[in-house]
Amino acid sequence: MTGRHPNPLVTRRAVLAGAAGLSGAGLLAACGSPTGRLLPPSGAAVRATERARHHSGRTVTARLTPSAGALDLGGVVVDTWSFGSLPGPTLRARAGDRLLVDLANHLPAPTTVHWHGIALRNDMDGVPGMTQEPIAPGAAFRYDFTVPDPGTYFFHPHVGVQLDRGLYGTLVVEDPAEPGDHDLEWVVVLDDWVDGTGRTPDQVLASLRAGTSASGMGGMGGMGGPGMGMGGEGGSSRLLGGAGDVDYPHYLVNGRVPTSPVTLTGRPGQRVRVRLVNAGSDTAFRVAVGGHRLTVTHADGFPVQPVAGDAVLLGQGERVDLLLTLGDGAFPLVASAEGKSGHGLAVVRTAGGAAPTAAAVPTELGGRVLTVADLSPAASVTLPAKRVDRSHDLLLGGSMREYRWTINGRTFDEQQPLEVREGERVRLRMRNATMMFHPMHVHGHTFAVVDGTGRPGVRKDTVVVRPMQTVLVDLDATNPGQWMTHCHNVYHGEAGMMTTLSYRA
Repeated sequence: MTGRHPNPLVTRRAVLAGAAGLSGAGLLAACGSPTGRLLPPSGAAVRATERARHHSGRTVTARLTPSAGALDLGGVVVDTWSFGSLPGPTLRARAGDRLLVDLANHLPAPTTVHWHGIALRNDMDGVPGMTQEPIAPGAAFRYDFTVPDPGTYFFHPHVGVQLDRGLYGTLVVEDPAEPGDHDLEWVVVLDDWVDGTGRTPDQVLASLRAGTSASGMGGMGGMGGPGMGMGGEGGSSRLLGGAGDVDYPHYLVNGRVPTSPVTLTGRPGQRVRVRLVNAGSDTAFRVAVGGHRLTVTHADGFPVQPVAGDAVLLGQGERVDLLLTLGDGAFPLVASAEGKSGHGLAVVRTAGGAAPTAAAVPTELGGRVLTVADLSPAASVTLPAKRVDRSHDLLLGGSMREYRWTINGRTFDEQQPLEVREGERVRLRMRNATMMFHPMHVHGHTFAVVDGTGRPGVRKDTVVVRPMQTVLVDLDATNPGQWMTHCHNVYHGEAGMMTTLSYRA
């Protein structure tokens, strides 16, 4: 393999084939002298862990048929790839259910499904060349796993930049024991949209790699390029630093542009549980509802001590659950593209009257903005404090000039996996040496963000690491296999900012 930007599918197959039992040199040979036997995605340890999970006795079935075709975003019609709607279907299960999802690939390219945030069995994780063969055009694959933890999750491909098309949906895992403290539930999915507007995500990535400014934020994303947005100026955010690399023409809420928003209809005084998902590829969103305060109750599926604010900030791949007590009237839910120009819009209506305009900017966006620093775990999910058995440093590096993004100075095809052993308490020390924020995601695990006292804090699977800052996270290595660990800016990931959390015997 030569060049700085090899084909991601070829790279994964060549470097990680040994992990999945595929053909090729294999992970051990590629990464030097091993320190222990690799625990493969379909091995005995993975099967034993799956058998030991709590099973409800119920089975939930679904079918996904990704295909190419036209979608109407609300007067803007685009040719894209999707699961038939935008967002894709919302799948529902209860904690402990067996989920059987049959995927028939009608796309003109290979694909997979990654179940983002789920601590599932490794061979169902959907990473091509690591946990499964990519699903070829015309082929099918059955995803079969237990959903262990209640919460708000979503699913998307893990092939190239396919996430930046319409290939995503929501997975809601319900807790039968959870008290019903709300009257309505609303799943709200945020996205940044470029496909079918004269560019495809693959063309955007090629332009970024070539240094073509027309596809990005003036070719300066994270270095102070042009662009204005709520909370930021000059293509950057006061909260997050560099705002992203791609100048998107549209920002969507539940698949609709602001001129044709979706509407939630309720009654004054009702309590609404909002399951909020950032499915964007390059954009963080600041979200507020005009005339309302938000109470965050869950982060990445796990309960937190409820905290109220005016707005909430989500990086790519993050989810929060909110409680709203509805006022009397029609109100805008606005998802402002943090540090960029533009926003998404939905409407909350409990009475007659004029709907908010597409340009609505509620004052709450400039109020108290909740971030991970404001969150503490509920007592029931607090990770017990214990001695750290193994630590790994993840130095996040890269630049727009070469469009090469790295972990510990290496792109994915050059990686040195993060080796762990089953049963260990593992600390990941993520230090951002760039001027852009990176939403870092660990597959197959929920970690605890270490708080200012050095103790395990809020439970997450995706955490934003801000420029020139360090975030510590602790996890218990209880889900054996080979797990992707990467930046959830899809363009940074494809340009190299990925590695493997690698279980060894």
